[in-house]
Amino acid sequence: MFVPEQALLRASQWCYRGVWSLITRWLKVPELPPALLGAEDRDIRRFRPAQGFLRYQKLFFWIGLTIFDGALFIAWIVLLLAAPWIGIILTPIIWAIMILPDIVAYIAIHVRYDTTWYVLSDRSLWIRRGIWTIHETTITYDNIQNVSIQQGPVQRHFGISNVIVETAGGGMVASPHGQSTNNGHVGLLEGIDNAAEVRELILEKWQQSRTDGLGNLTADQDELPMELAGGFSLQQVGLLQEIHQLAQTLAKH
Repeated sequence: MFVPEQALLRASQWCYRGVWSLITRWLKVPELPPALLGAEDRDIRRFRPAQGFLRYQKLFFWIGLTIFDGALFIAWIVLLLAAPWIGIILTPIIWAIMILPDIVAYIAIHVRYDTTWYVLSDRSLWIRRGIWTIHETTITYDNIQNVSIQQGPVQRHFGISNVIVETAGGGMVASPHGQSTNNGHVGLLEGIDNAAEVRELILEKWQQSRTDGLGNLTADQDELPMELAGGFSLQQVGLLQEIHQLAQTLAKH
């Protein structure tokens, strides 16, 4: 049985794959996730944002389209009533302005989703996103200071969250109020539907990296999220663990 909706969906998917192929060839956008060539990691996890993130992006696209195109359409009607001949002459231009950017923006949303990758290896976190300009961020677990989850009301509706990974920077920056803040960097894993699981996995790999570098730590891994919630960063927790271990060594002597 012929179903128009299914035929339209298949046609749109076919058109998008053709556009996607042209964009990836023209802009040389990597279609596959980062391969981490040369790495000796045993456990590498590659994943994209959830489907809810795509719907989340489309919601704001339709809101912006309604506001912009609605205002332009009203202006076109007013122009037709005030100066019919000018309105008729400008009709193709006005409709092109309303339609063409919408098509480009809609395709860009899908391409951005398809080119966003998150990779967790044994030693580092790799984030890649972008179409025209490709941004790749690599974060080693040793430099991580804090891992938090961010979720707004609209994200909650779509069942997605952002995982924010804060890292140590190259120094301290003085604020206008005279306070010093850490000039760190931030890695953003946006639009994922298992944020708590990803956060725990990053903390686990962070703990493992410290264990490999400093020996057996005394703190229980399951207590790390509670300590972080109490106001300590990952770097501070590690420092306290080192002090505690040194104090135990000195006490034996």
